Amino acid sequence: MDKLFKVAMALVALGFTLIFCVVVVPALIENPDVFGALAAGFVNPYAAGYSSDVIFCWLALAVLVVYDAKVLSVKHGWICLLLGLMPGVAVGMALYFIVRSSQVHQVGTNT
Repeated sequence: MDKLFKVAMALVALGFTLIFCVVVVPALIENPDVFGALAAGFVNPYAAGYSSDVIFCWLALAVLVVYDAKVLSVKHGWICLLLGLMPGVAVGMALYFIVRSSQVHQVGTNT
């Protein structure tokens, strides 16, 4: 089960990274205005809702990373927070769960 979890999380991270590279990177190459690209996420109420969700998901991940570092001694979560900024939270969160599952002993499971 542990291996399936890690593979599924890696596929989520890879899938989002591929979509990001296909959709966002060409637009950034054409117009390298990063701040304009970030502001474009707030052009209407629907986009603003999705963008706000992404920001708060990253904040929730940051709280989890700091908590796990202090309570469970999970190391290198900060790298996942950086990856949560670029390419995105889907990548940072998925990779953090892989890092976390490798460092935290699972009790009561048959893996």
